[in-house]
Amino acid sequence: MFLAWPFAAQAHIHLTYPQSRTDMLTGDQKAEHCGVLDQQRDPTRVTTLRPGETITVTWMETINHPGHFRIAFQPNGSLFTIPAATAGNCGVACPAGITNCNYPTANQEGIDATTGSIVLKDFVADGLLSQQITLPDIECSNCTLQFFQLMTDKCPYTTDLASDDIYFNCADITLSNTAPMVDAGTSGMPDAPMDSGNGTSGGCSTGGGAGLVVGLSLLGLVTRRRRN
Repeated sequence: MFLAWPFAAQAHIHLTYPQSRTDMLTGDQKAEHCGVLDQQRDPTRVTTLRPGETITVTWMETINHPGHFRIAFQPNGSLFTIPAATAGNCGVACPAGITNCNYPTANQEGIDATTGSIVLKDFVADGLLSQQITLPDIECSNCTLQFFQLMTDKCPYTTDLASDDIYFNCADITLSNTAPMVDAGTSGMPDAPMDSGNGTSGGCSTGGGAGLVVGLSLLGLVTRRRRN
């Protein structure tokens, strides 16, 4: 059931843990590699974690699209690789009469030699709102956790993003051996109000924002899974 809310949201996906680089209303999330062009690291929104520990990444999907999610890690900066197309693949979302959707099929978990980024989890199922990941066992002060949604309703898929195939969201991270350990079973369950603020218009949008988060939480819909 769709609920209309009197709030303007631009985000299709939004990290709730670790804290997103931007608030809920900032940007259209279509720019490589973190959603907003020329987006800078904000020292007030950095999450400090212990190298090698397991955490639970949590997110919201405020506007539904078929497809899957990916979680990747960059030890230095915000440069990541876009998944390569697979010629002809349409899968279950193949539109009538279309045979060349080119949606990626290769699981790329592991180190990317081109950018030095690490795909921690690939092909996270659509409908999920959390995923445990194990952080790299290194210290870094300029690292980034990238979360993105690859949609399969924008055929054909192109790596130049011309078809609006991917929405990006990132969290700025510091990995330090002096950081307190996080309980993977409870991380990502913030007890503070969600992000809010003013943002710019972009992409398709529906009701949302901080009020949406609170409203959904009260209705018990934040942890829903999409019905097939």
